[in-house]
Amino acid sequence: MRELLEAVAAGELSPAAAEAELAGYATGEAGRFDAARAGRSGVPEAVLATGKTPAEVAALASTSVETTGRAIVTRADEAVAEAVRDVLAADHPEAAVDVDDRSGVLVARAPEFERPDLDATVGVVTAGTSDAVPAGEAAAIAREIGATVERVDDVGVASLARVVDSLETLREQDVLVVAAGREGALPTVLAGLVDVPIIGLPVSTGYGHAGEGEAALSGMIQSCTALSVVNVDAGFTAGAQAGLIARQIDRARSDR
Repeated sequence: MRELLEAVAAGELSPAAAEAELAGYATGEAGRFDAARAGRSGVPEAVLATGKTPAEVAALASTSVETTGRAIVTRADEAVAEAVRDVLAADHPEAAVDVDDRSGVLVARAPEFERPDLDATVGVVTAGTSDAVPAGEAAAIAREIGATVERVDDVGVASLARVVDSLETLREQDVLVVAAGREGALPTVLAGLVDVPIIGLPVSTGYGHAGEGEAALSGMIQSCTALSVVNVDAGFTAGAQAGLIARQIDRARSDR
């Protein structure tokens, strides 16, 4: 503790970073940031932009970079991305900021931050182009945990030929996240064709009866093939689960 206090006194460590070292989290006006989550659970902390003001998101993102070297923001719109860029430009001008406008995931990294590099591949599959938003979120989180991500898009069951044409690639993956809306059939079909763990990601695409993801969720839960299922549009959770599986595969390969 004395070393931490001396580092703060010397200006080598910020109070927020010292608090994160001691308590595991840092407290600011926008809330408490769980800086120890990645080390504790293997899943990096992310800032959900939904329900927060752009200023609150930006403040938490700055704290994240300050305490962990990286910030991940999900469900970020243009106003949030602009606010985060402005605050980081002032607080951490050397941080690189990447934004995926489609999925709404923003990732900022300080120059010294090194993302994990796992010997494992996560395949992220979409039934249709409309499923790209939560699928992109899943891909981003799995990638930030350290997995290599392989995208296979637009292979829905309306034309099984698309699935068959992709089977070789899908069978090469270590784990699959399969995003589908409508009746959510694609994960069930794939689980009967590949010997790879599948995480079903129901998506709120569709219309009419149970068209906001309820039918997709129900169909995946009732699947007669073996798969796991996350909540509707829960791309972060699907990516985190896939990333954790990838970590275990990487450890097994490293122990050979």
